[in-house]
Amino acid sequence: MHGRPPDRGIRLRCGLQSITRFCALRRPAILDEMSGKRGLQAGDLERAAAHGLDEATLFRQLDFLDRPPPSISLDRACHIDDGILRITEGEIPELLSAHREAASTGRTGYFVPASGAATRMFKSLARLRDEGCPERAVLEKSPDADARETLKFFAGVERFAFRDDLRATLAARDHVLANCLERGAVQPLLEALLDAEGLDYAHTPKGLLPFHRYPTGARTAFEEHLVESIGLAADARGRTRLHFTVSPQHRDAFDTRLRQSRATIEPMFSASLEVGFSTQKSSTDTIAVDMDGRPFRDGDGELLFRPGGHGSLIANLADLARDGADLLFVKNIDNVVHQDFRETVLRWRRILAGSLVRLQSRLFSARRDLDDPTDRAAAVSRARGVLRAELGIDVAGADDDLDHAVALLRARLDRPTRVCAVLRAEGDPGGGPFWVREADGTTSRQIVETAQIDTGTPDQRDAQAGATHFSPADMVLGLRD
Repeated sequence: MHGRPPDRGIRLRCGLQSITRFCALRRPAILDEMSGKRGLQAGDLERAAAHGLDEATLFRQLDFLDRPPPSISLDRACHIDDGILRITEGEIPELLSAHREAASTGRTGYFVPASGAATRMFKSLARLRDEGCPERAVLEKSPDADARETLKFFAGVERFAFRDDLRATLAARDHVLANCLERGAVQPLLEALLDAEGLDYAHTPKGLLPFHRYPTGARTAFEEHLVESIGLAADARGRTRLHFTVSPQHRDAFDTRLRQSRATIEPMFSASLEVGFSTQKSSTDTIAVDMDGRPFRDGDGELLFRPGGHGSLIANLADLARDGADLLFVKNIDNVVHQDFRETVLRWRRILAGSLVRLQSRLFSARRDLDDPTDRAAAVSRARGVLRAELGIDVAGADDDLDHAVALLRARLDRPTRVCAVLRAEGDPGGGPFWVREADGTTSRQIVETAQIDTGTPDQRDAQAGATHFSPADMVLGLRD
């Protein structure tokens, strides 16, 4: 999703495939020699294969970790009318209508990465809990950052959606929440919140934490997405299709919560929720290495594999593309609002989907014209104009070689499509929209993370400094041609 891999990576893949085929004929001597140089031991390749990683993939990962591919090459930051499209009030009725038609005919679905645990959310609290957190008065004198985070938690306890659960857990331990707050006793709160015998929130999926409080009770982020999806992806019969990626160890907990939530949400909104779950494929994991670039091993001497980021979920999306909705709303599990603000969010997400439908109609029309033999020159000219106007892409090619021009344009048009929401940056973290220089000299719009940028290079640093917007990871994907 962030440009093509470097040529070196392509050559490496081809080379490794050849090496693997050659080694298959000369095993075990040659392969054992290669493995030894990489720090691999007897049985490692078999264990990696059981994890879903073949030999070529494993060696390629080790090579990338030893010699990372070059950073993305920024051309410039996207600005309004130069890579960022600002929707006008006059366009909104058309876009809302496009979304409404797509949803009513069953084209829309809802996809949420929800595998993250809340460990990082409670990292500061967990550290002080483990060390034996002093009372509030002592924390107030500490310059420690974790102490400040804990004080913020302590001061805001009454406003958290999990307040009532915390109160009940404390009561079971012969503590009273109000008394703890009055005395400044922080440790009992942290233990009730984080201990395995308590609420165990540090090991709970973020999606299953109480997220918002309502007069009728708290809702988890998972439940908020169920509700929001009905306003975005319900078809004419009220059927709403959702898909969540979850960790294997949390699957049963999500199933249980779904059964409980469905009984309340479906009759409340006259909806029928069709919810699917999948896990991130282990074949997308990456081998971990130590500071010397050799495979890291756990206490039992086994290789350690780390799960990839959200980009690894493209494999899950590919599975969905074969059966189901072809327009997917995508948003992280913790990026969801209280119902007091939901209508504003729903309106703009519908507009986002309508923008994708409009974009697809223009791209698909240009693509169909390329198959019309009556006036190929006109079709080529129109397709180039559409790509330039809609995607900012210039496709070069000699007009006297129409076959070549058509092939180039088809390659550009036969691709999945996405529309990403961006917001004006005000010190917010996250990736941003940039024009990226591709290997063939063209530029394309991408959402780029800071880690992908060579900030030590002046021109790249200047391009990054020119950013005016960031991406909240709210997008709509078009999965089919």
